[in-house]
Amino acid sequence: MSESHSSSEEQPENSTKGESSLLRASGVTGSMTMVSRFLGLARDVVIARVFGVSDGADAFFLANKIPNFMRRLFAEGAFNQAFVPVLSEYRSTKSLADVQALINAVAGSLGGFLFLLTTVAVVAAPLLAVPLAYGFVDEPDKFALFIQMLRITFPYLLLISMTALCGSILNSYSRFAVPAITPALLNISLIGCSFLLVPYMRVPELALAWGVLIAGVAQLLFQLPFLARMRLMPVPAFGKHHEGVERIKKLMVPALFGVSVSQINLLFDTFIASLLISGSVSWLYFSDRLMELPLGTFGIAIAIVVLPSLSRKHAESSLHEFSETLDWAFRLVVLIAIPAALALVIIAEPLLVTLFQNDNFSETDVVNSAGSLKAYALGLVAFMAIKIFAPGYYARQNTSTPVKIGVVAMVSNMVMNLGFFLMGLAHVGLALATSLAAFLNAGLLMAGLYRDGVFRFQAGWLGFLLRILLANAAMVVFLMNFPGDWQEWLSWGMADKIVRLATLVFGGIFIYVALLFAAGLRWRHIYR
Repeated sequence: MSESHSSSEEQPENSTKGESSLLRASGVTGSMTMVSRFLGLARDVVIARVFGVSDGADAFFLANKIPNFMRRLFAEGAFNQAFVPVLSEYRSTKSLADVQALINAVAGSLGGFLFLLTTVAVVAAPLLAVPLAYGFVDEPDKFALFIQMLRITFPYLLLISMTALCGSILNSYSRFAVPAITPALLNISLIGCSFLLVPYMRVPELALAWGVLIAGVAQLLFQLPFLARMRLMPVPAFGKHHEGVERIKKLMVPALFGVSVSQINLLFDTFIASLLISGSVSWLYFSDRLMELPLGTFGIAIAIVVLPSLSRKHAESSLHEFSETLDWAFRLVVLIAIPAALALVIIAEPLLVTLFQNDNFSETDVVNSAGSLKAYALGLVAFMAIKIFAPGYYARQNTSTPVKIGVVAMVSNMVMNLGFFLMGLAHVGLALATSLAAFLNAGLLMAGLYRDGVFRFQAGWLGFLLRILLANAAMVVFLMNFPGDWQEWLSWGMADKIVRLATLVFGGIFIYVALLFAAGLRWRHIYR
């Protein structure tokens, strides 16, 4: 019996059946992610209303940003882009025992490295805090609180990276729902700790740091039973050389930078914001979270589904289908990101007033958060496009090109940060620079794919864009005329705000979808 035949018999149930449609898979991932994102929105509402814009909140957001930034490098970012193509190749050409050996070796290598890194970071937190939170040094209490929070939150990096390993395995076997719903546990933990742990904390915001650590444990334990049922439970193997791990390392090292440029830019924004007036870190956080709602729900959902599919198309040398898949994904980005960006720009203030404004989140906080939200929203199309164009390189195990593009984008972002800072745009300038750098990044990625001959615009784009233009124009007219003066919202009761905001959101969606349908867009145009 050949090895490939043995592989087909030993793979988990349903692995050899026909692939479900990419749109259906994206829908499953998106719907599960949407649940998590709306819980995330509820989490941010709770944080804004319970803790407000305070020194403790600034310290937590920065302390939590560090492990989350590194998570994008070692988990969803570079690791995922390097691991999934190799795992997909093993799944297609080798036995289940070989796949299990790869998973165990990766778990041992990644887990062992991150355990050492976490130990060093926790011990050396006071030294690390100086460059990371330089803007807090002149405020001893705030600086000491940051150090304590960093020690609590940093182990989350190890836990969530191992969770991401489990999620990558599940995604590669088309089990998209479990990894997509897993982040909801973080939101549930933070909401629960905001109410249950606060009375026992010396500083109320410390409850948020403990909530992050508790969530990391819960997320990892949640996914393990599903892998056990598939006979793919990671059992870390240490000290053994493995060919697949070496390949993953070679792919991952340059990708550590290239795929995470937007996260580096956001971290750099946060660092500069710590040097600005108190509250700047929080304003950037709340605006970033609202921008992440459509990005995390749709952009990442599409990217999660596209990478395994592109990897298989490349392994099968299906160049035309590879190009068609990228084109389909980019159409979905345009379909979703443009109206979402326009809506965030137009109704930024009503959105912030309804969700966050109270005695702890003032009218000034609304105005400042709205400025950075609008600046981030301008780059939403580019943020989503990066999520689907970068896999076009990693699926072909090409990590060098995105690195070069990432360097250009990051340097441009830093230059614009400095320029906008000197112009007096403060935290809004930081968000705007990140958005403009994202457009540069996405544009160069797309041009490279086109130059390599693996991406071509398929037929029908002109008609598609005309429908999008018409539908967005109608939605914009509605959103600009219905809300009225946002400052009037400040005096309304919560019920009135919610009804009015729901009318804006669902009315805008209805008008957009109705105009698309009236203009001739049909299910077959986006189904794949």
